[in-house]
Order: sequence, then structure tokens, then C-alpha cells
Amino acid sequence: MNTPPPSPLRIGALVPLTRPGWVEAGRHLLAGMELAVREVNDAGGVAGRPLELVVRDTAADPRKAAAAVDELAGLGVAALAGEYHSVVARAAAARADALGVPFLCSSAVLDALTEQPTPWVARLAPAQSRGWRIYADFLLGAGHRRIAVATQPSVYWASGTRILRDHLAPRGAAVIELDTSALAPTAVCDALAANGATALLLLVGHPDPAVSLVESVRGDRRLAEIMIGAPAGQPEFAEWSKLLGEDGAAIPFLRYLPERLGPHGERVETALRQQLAEAPSFVAFEGHDTITVLVEVLRSPRDGTAPWPHIKVEGTRGPIHFSRPPGTPVWQWTWPPIHVTDRSPAHPDRFRTLHTG
Repeated sequence: MNTPPPSPLRIGALVPLTRPGWVEAGRHLLAGMELAVREVNDAGGVAGRPLELVVRDTAADPRKAAAAVDELAGLGVAALAGEYHSVVARAAAARADALGVPFLCSSAVLDALTEQPTPWVARLAPAQSRGWRIYADFLLGAGHRRIAVATQPSVYWASGTRILRDHLAPRGAAVIELDTSALAPTAVCDALAANGATALLLLVGHPDPAVSLVESVRGDRRLAEIMIGAPAGQPEFAEWSKLLGEDGAAIPFLRYLPERLGPHGERVETALRQQLAEAPSFVAFEGHDTITVLVEVLRSPRDGTAPWPHIKVEGTRGPIHFSRPPGTPVWQWTWPPIHVTDRSPAHPDRFRTLHTG
């Protein structure tokens, strides 16, 4: 009599795969998770059981994400993984906490990922307050004391603006907020010329209005000396360079990769490049590391306590272990590598490290 195959261990994957979600980020995030699942299954699975991803598109919609968590929990997933957009991840984390399902957030950085401390939620990406303070230090080191921020209404962008202002103001720098929901790109240029800002930070969505803002500023002779920055990482993806060409270079952003990958990271990079048919972003590595961590969570005995503090694995970007820093309600990898990077003006497909956190 044939023995039936073991039932799969299911992980629910939350990713933005359609607009208005950042589709390219979702594609890279999912590619990293899928590669890691294949590697686990090629090595025999988890305790002899194959790993299976059950993918749900969040489309950058918090309500859709919360509904997906409920559905996936009903399907009996062992854990939840992913999400790129911070506001969406917060909605998913709230439902995962309420249902008692482990959720490892791959890419979202909003500090207040949950309202209260929870044993069920952990995060790989650095907290926004850490990364954006590093970016603020880069601005100060580059001599910027009047910094404009082009913003859109969002909890995430408002949080970023507050972090920058709180870090820069005591050091003698001013942050000037320009609301792009009220100002067209040409009006933003006029405001920049009038207020004497030396840097403009894009705290706005991609591709719009970020691309239009870059084109307007780059085409305005009055603003030839202004630095454009994008701490949220818009220039990381190939689409940025395709849309903007040379205008997309020399725009510093936060990148969560080491300057040099180790042997494990290099091997994964090669496999991801083949899978994506382009250079993998740091988001693809976050996806791979997410599955690596969750496999160890699934292998750990369930004793009713938070599994995260016991996890120690070798990720693509270095050793991963978790703690709960003061003021952070979720378990956090402390810390991923953080660099301020830009695309080289001479070779827009290459990246330059400008500042190390």
C-alpha cells in the first residue's frame, strides 16, 4: 500500500502585485520568497514536509491585506510573510496579532507596526526612525541646512517628515514641507527657488508624482545646484532608471544591503538575477531572508512564547537575530546593513555608497 505524501506546510505571502501597489517591489519580494522555498524543498522540506507559498495580492490596500490575513488563517497557514507598504503591513500585523499567527514583515519600516507589543509579529527591515536618522546625518555631513520635503498625505510620509525634523532641527537645519496634493511640480520648483533650499527629498509615491518632480527640478535652471534625495528607496529599482535615464542618477536613497555580499549572498544574488532577468533589489534579498527565518520558526518547538528571540540564522546580508529595541512594539532584526546610496551619473546601472549607517 502506497504511503500518501506528507501534507505541505503553508506560508501566506502578502505582496503588492497590482496598482496602486508598487508592483516592481512586490515582484522582487515574491521572487526572493519563491527562491528560498524552492531551496528548502530541494533540501527535503521542513521535517520532511514540503513548504508551500499561498500568495495574496495586497495592491497597497490595508483592508485587502487584513481580509487576506483572515482568509489565510482560515486556510491553516503556519505563518505569514512579506508586504512592502508600511500602512498595509500595519493592517496585516494587527490581524495577525489578533489571530495569533506568526507574521514576519519583510520590508515595511514604520516604527508603529502594531499598537501594542506583541509576540506574534517581527520585522526584518530596519525601523524607519533608525534608517531615516542615518539619512539625516548624511544630509548634515553633506552641508545641507535648508531641506525641503515634497510630501503626500500618508501616515508613512508624515512619520518620515517628523523623524527628519526632530533629528535635524536640534542641529541647526530647517525642514520645509511642500504638499504635492496642493502644489504641481512647477509650483514645487517655484517654492524651492524662493526658499533657498539646497536639498529636496521625495516623500511621495512612485512613479507619480516622484518622476514628474525629478523631471521638473532637473529641467529648471534655477535649481541646477539642488540635491534631490529619496530616502524611501525609489531609485533602487530598474524602472526608475528606465523612466528617468540620466536624470534618475545622483539621487541618494536608503539601501539595505552590505557593500559586499558574502558567499551565501552572492549565490542567492546569482539565482535571483536569473529568475528576475535583471539585477535583484535589496527587497528580493529581504524576501529570501524572510523564508529563511520562518523555516527556523517552523522547526522550533511551540511552547507558547515568542519564537523570535531564539532565532539565529545566516541570511543573505549577514547573521540575523532579533531583539525588541526600546519603543519598538515588534521583534526586530537589529540591525540590517544600512547605506545611503545613489546611481552613478556615469553609469546609472551601478550604485555608489555615499554614507554608512
